[in-house]
Amino acid sequence: MKRTLYTADHEAYRETVREFLRREVEPYKAQWDADRWIDRAVFARAAKAGIYALQIGEEFGGAGESDYRYRMIVCEETARINALSFNTTISLQDDLVLHYLLDLTDDEQKRRWLPGFAAGESIGALAMTEPGAGSDLRGIKTSARRDGDNWILNGQKTFISSGIMADLIVVAAQTDPEAGSRGFSLFVVEADDTPGFERGRKLDKIGLPAQDTAELFFADAVVPHANLLGEEGKGLPYLMSHLPRERLGVTAKAFAVTRAIHQKTVEYCRDRKAFGGSLTDLQHVRFELAEMKTEIDIVEAYVDKSVLAYNAGELTPIDAAEGKWFVSELQKRVIDRCLQLHGGYGYMTEYDVGRAYVDTRVQTIYGGTTEIMKEIIGRDLIASAE
Repeated sequence: MKRTLYTADHEAYRETVREFLRREVEPYKAQWDADRWIDRAVFARAAKAGIYALQIGEEFGGAGESDYRYRMIVCEETARINALSFNTTISLQDDLVLHYLLDLTDDEQKRRWLPGFAAGESIGALAMTEPGAGSDLRGIKTSARRDGDNWILNGQKTFISSGIMADLIVVAAQTDPEAGSRGFSLFVVEADDTPGFERGRKLDKIGLPAQDTAELFFADAVVPHANLLGEEGKGLPYLMSHLPRERLGVTAKAFAVTRAIHQKTVEYCRDRKAFGGSLTDLQHVRFELAEMKTEIDIVEAYVDKSVLAYNAGELTPIDAAEGKWFVSELQKRVIDRCLQLHGGYGYMTEYDVGRAYVDTRVQTIYGGTTEIMKEIIGRDLIASAE
């Protein structure tokens, strides 16, 4: 079926993204993976080219463009060249941190933080997860107590994407242990100017090697009251209200990577000779490819509908949860089957499918595990039936 998601303007933007990636990312992505580090300079060039942070207003150096279809194109084009670490970092900025800075900051905070973000000079991170608190945000133990014009933060965060690279870190902390779900607040920690804040080790992962993930420590860290994000005590509602965008971002990446790797696998099977002909001469191989293609095409309809719903302000947490778990699980299943069709070559990192296989595994974990997504959907389903 003809895909109708994009207009001519979007396709023109695709050419801009494709050219940027050809020039600034594709020649370096293997070295970044080997170094376990992305050259920071690429983000300033990406921002200048309009690859991310489009939603920031023109008064702060952005384009004031909120159409998620542009973000979707970046996902598709980075997947096409298998630059998944780069795309994950860009997604962290566009689908997580940026929206806290856009939605919750006052005018003074916007003037302080948005220009650097729009220029790609400031990198952000979101620090929710702790050693004892992942999907259960109410288990957050990092604390913040008021001390005059400052807040004193104590605690530890882990699995923080871009935690080593980040300049601005949105930190969730408990500000009132007696207030239950109303006892949490958000703070922006300016990494280079916060006494008592330290970065821990850069964590070793099985995938996404260039995209840094870190531990963070707060030992009587002094954060100005002016860095409180939004209102005190509304941290959990803020986190929950921003989850649909985060989960749409995971869905977009999952769909784009799944389709790209499937297309590469079709090409490989068509060119690979075995048993006197191409792999695609074998009925089993054709059936495998056909089953995956059908699943991807059907999922495309849900993903495109989700993008349009987000643009219209109508993407619900349930909609986003359904897309997040299903498409990320499809990604995991399809790429595993694609690797199998590559045989021994699929296990080699020189092939995109091998790298995508290890990079894919985290998709069903971060942004809310598959199990938590099903729990959210199930609870809503039961509540709606009562």
